[in-house]
Amino acid sequence: MVNKVIKKILVPLDGSKNSFKGLDKAVYLARHCNSSITALCVIPSYPPLPLMGKQIPYEKHIIEQAKKFMSNAKKTCVNNKIKFNEKIIKGVATLDIAEFASYNKFDLIVIGSRGMNPVKELFLGSVSNAVAHKSKIPVLIVK
Repeated sequence: MVNKVIKKILVPLDGSKNSFKGLDKAVYLARHCNSSITALCVIPSYPPLPLMGKQIPYEKHIIEQAKKFMSNAKKTCVNNKIKFNEKIIKGVATLDIAEFASYNKFDLIVIGSRGMNPVKELFLGSVSNAVAHKSKIPVLIVK
């Protein structure tokens, strides 16, 4: 068995309580492994159907929200003396998280089990499920 050192942890965040549970677990691991954390927020390329035609206000609003919860994530990491990076990208979370992790050579993805839609994703969120299946690197799903 190969012991791989965990130096770079990717934590997808969407502002939900569960995504921050993932961050908390990543902070714990980072402290014990002397790792850095990168928080990734994937903003949908297109607004939800009810907001179609309102692309600019929607995009501005969602970016502002992402910056707020990224700021909270940074505070959590800084308070725990963890090196923190953040990245906000446009795309499709179910596709782009695993691709981003692979391209940037992360050692581990730590993701909350459910995001912003708890009704739709009763047991295992569609994003965390997709990331677990598509990722070429280890994924820790936090409940």
